[in-house]
Amino acid sequence: MHIAYVCTDPGIPVWGAKGASIHVQEILRAFVKRGAQVTLLTPRPEGERPSDLTQVQVHPLPPAPKGEPTRRARALLAANDALTKALDDLQPDLVYERHALMSYAAMEWATQADRPAVLEINAPLIAEQAAHRKLALPHEADNAARRSMRAAGLVCAVTGPVAQYARTIGGKNVIVVPNAVNPARFPAPEPRPDRPFTVGFLGSMKPWHGLPTLVQAFFQLRRAVPDARLLIVGDGPERARIEEEFAKSGLSDALEITGLLPAAAVPEALARMDVGTAPYHAMADFYFSPLKIYEYMAAALPVVTTRTGNLNELVHDGKTGLVTSPGDADALTRALAQLSSDLPRAQAMGAAGRAHVLAHHTWDATAERVLTRALSRKVRAA
Repeated sequence: MHIAYVCTDPGIPVWGAKGASIHVQEILRAFVKRGAQVTLLTPRPEGERPSDLTQVQVHPLPPAPKGEPTRRARALLAANDALTKALDDLQPDLVYERHALMSYAAMEWATQADRPAVLEINAPLIAEQAAHRKLALPHEADNAARRSMRAAGLVCAVTGPVAQYARTIGGKNVIVVPNAVNPARFPAPEPRPDRPFTVGFLGSMKPWHGLPTLVQAFFQLRRAVPDARLLIVGDGPERARIEEEFAKSGLSDALEITGLLPAAAVPEALARMDVGTAPYHAMADFYFSPLKIYEYMAAALPVVTTRTGNLNELVHDGKTGLVTSPGDADALTRALAQLSSDLPRAQAMGAAGRAHVLAHHTWDATAERVLTRALSRKVRAA
């Protein structure tokens, strides 16, 4: 089977280390492991690809110009013509697309060619663009999203709220397909070495990830656990502020920020942690499926998160981690203190979390489910 994987999002370097890049790579990897011939169509093919994905053929798409938003949006719309031509040339057996702003040609081509059309959607992109960047050509963006949703034979939404959004703009045969892990990247943990209790955070350092609450809780934890350390694996706009706060508190030696690491280095970094945190703030429209939580669990770390969205369904309070109220630094401090004072319990939670994700949330199982559904007569007929 020849699968065309389409990712037209100019913000995703497909061979990069950000979460979206890892997601792309893991789906490609799962398709390859099933014996498929895979062609990746992307405007961001730069970088060094993983050694086990060298057989993936890459078809570069026109890059979107940086700078003025309207010019960039028009270029994204125009790229639909290039995408149609590429698919005409490739004639794949199945088209799988990661939903992107202004993109509709892949799903429409597949439907017109009577090929299975799978659309993966990870966020309400139009609302996200309007809230955090600048949304140019809003009418055209909405029209493109609706065209893509209507044409898709199967829509795979990362969470329930994203699935509901997809349905409101024309998606049919919408299923929820959460994030997952690659067990090969996360071997069974070694015995814990003798070291200070280490609180961990993996991901981009942005305000909505709850980092201010985490920093406050960590400062309070140090009163009870004087040698505790905070290890942040990632980078982002909050970094300078956090480093300044630690410096002012005289705790710079207790903080380590690695910056953005390549995917291959992340498991080793997680192995240096005793707990993984995801202290999201309260959000009425929380729609995320945090990859960090799945990777914490795969690394056998207990997870401390908040009652935001469906996170308390992913992290079972008292079994695979601890769940606190969003924005409550005192509650977060208590949770971290509980784990630091009872490492056997913390390790048991981590082991339970690892068993859960390896049994229920792997990329191989995700690919199997999606392709089986996409190739069924019911979806093809829809």
